[in-house]
Amino acid sequence: MSVTDSTTLRLERTFDAPAPEVFDAWTNPEVLKRWWAVDPNGRTPVAEVDLRVGGGYRLTMEDAAGEQAHTVRGEYREVSRPERLVYTWAWEDADGATGPVSVVTVEFHEEGERTTVVLVHTGLSDAASRDRHGVGWNGCLDNLARRVLPASRVRG
Repeated sequence: MSVTDSTTLRLERTFDAPAPEVFDAWTNPEVLKRWWAVDPNGRTPVAEVDLRVGGGYRLTMEDAAGEQAHTVRGEYREVSRPERLVYTWAWEDADGATGPVSVVTVEFHEEGERTTVVLVHTGLSDAASRDRHGVGWNGCLDNLARRVLPASRVRG
């Protein structure tokens, strides 16, 4: 994780897979259900994706025991397969209301048969939120590597 300021998180992860495959792992609901969870044994019971500019997404992750669930939703601002995704990010409360909105930008840099994902999450409320999101994103990326795509190198 690298820090540019107290409200921005930047991560890089390289996978032994071509960019279209990595991009699709971020946008295909069935594939998202296989990896989008912080807990190594967690699950994703909800993965809804309307992959178009102005379309929305909604993802729910649960811990392994099914005792805690967290839902995030947002809107796609840019969809450029397989190079880049930009979308808003807001946690959803139990009553369906959302909290503060931040923005996630994911770039997919293909290098031969490998792809480096550069994730930048901006507009987080403070350093504590940035750090919590860093833990969460790293857990999710670990699951992506473990469950879907082999990761060969972690940077940043």
